Amino acid sequence: DLTIPESSTVKRVMTGTVAGFKWPPSVSEPVKDSDPHFHHFLLSQTEKPAVCYQAITKKLKVCEEETGSTSIQAADSTAVNGSITPTDKKIGFLGLGLMGSGIVSNLLKMGHTVTVWNRTAEKCDLFIQEGARLGRTPAEVVSTCDITFACVSDPKAAKDLVLGPSGVLQGIRPGKCYVDMSTVDADTVTELAQVIVSRGGRFLEAPVSGNQQLSNDGMLVILAAGDRGLYEDCSSCFQAMGKTSFFLGEVGNAAKMMLIVNMVQGSFMATIAEGLTLAQVTGQSQQTLLDILNQGQLASIFLDQKCQNILQGNFKPDFYLKYIQKDLRLAIALGDSVNHPTPMAAAANEVYKRAKALDQSDNDMSAVYRAYIH
Repeated sequence: DLTIPESSTVKRVMTGTVAGFKWPPSVSEPVKDSDPHFHHFLLSQTEKPAVCYQAITKKLKVCEEETGSTSIQAADSTAVNGSITPTDKKIGFLGLGLMGSGIVSNLLKMGHTVTVWNRTAEKCDLFIQEGARLGRTPAEVVSTCDITFACVSDPKAAKDLVLGPSGVLQGIRPGKCYVDMSTVDADTVTELAQVIVSRGGRFLEAPVSGNQQLSNDGMLVILAAGDRGLYEDCSSCFQAMGKTSFFLGEVGNAAKMMLIVNMVQGSFMATIAEGLTLAQVTGQSQQTLLDILNQGQLASIFLDQKCQNILQGNFKPDFYLKYIQKDLRLAIALGDSVNHPTPMAAAANEVYKRAKALDQSDNDMSAVYRAYIH
């Protein structure tokens, strides 16, 4: 949730493990970037990672070893005063929930032509007033737009949107582009990619890391994988909705990475709640605990905001508890699929399940606190 300087971001990625990314031959082509505050990260790995990096104004380059490389690039900025030049392609958007609403608003603000659809049609009204067009069905939106984005709640909703009556697939024909921004498992997104491509369409997965506030502020982090050319075509859209985008290679990689990110976030939230309740039952001040944490290495916007939610008893959803529990469940299944232990996530998942049983599903994830006090 923090804005991280370029050099710090590069260092964190370069010294970490970046695994399993596969590239099409055109990897060396930089992505056009018209916003100096927005960065595209292009990640790949061979047998040995690179060990050096060099930051240049408005451009990031990676020094490569002869035996292998990890590359991260952000193309030259050509923006004037930080403005974004919107694509001339017609954009569709399906799903106006906590995340989708902020995304569409920012697409419109930056001058994109957007057609919207939502299962509950009334949610479209505000965006129609802001200049969006109304689509009657997902199929109609896809058939009338060049690139259609979708952001829905879970794997079932993502599949129903594509395969259901008047669904996305019925509007797909050669050249039509579909970008799924939902947080789902790799198997689901791979299945959707296959059916879209089988009809001649182009597919990109692009789940987002963030919350409602970051969505409203256009500060999401976009994790993309799939059709590299489509990723480039989405450049102005990603700049409108986010601060950074990562291209992670083949379909499925973004889904896996997103689940891992949310697994860490969800487990951390459960630990925060556990610490605050332990402070309370041992006679310690919860506010003082927060003050101490905010002065230490764990200090972050996320920590402060979620602790404030708990201290104030305000659990208005910024990220639904039911969705972080869904992501934990999918992350645990991801670990199972490769026989990798996820005991911390499994423990956190049980606490969220307890919170759901206490009717906290539609509250913010910080309401997991209530599982510890009942």
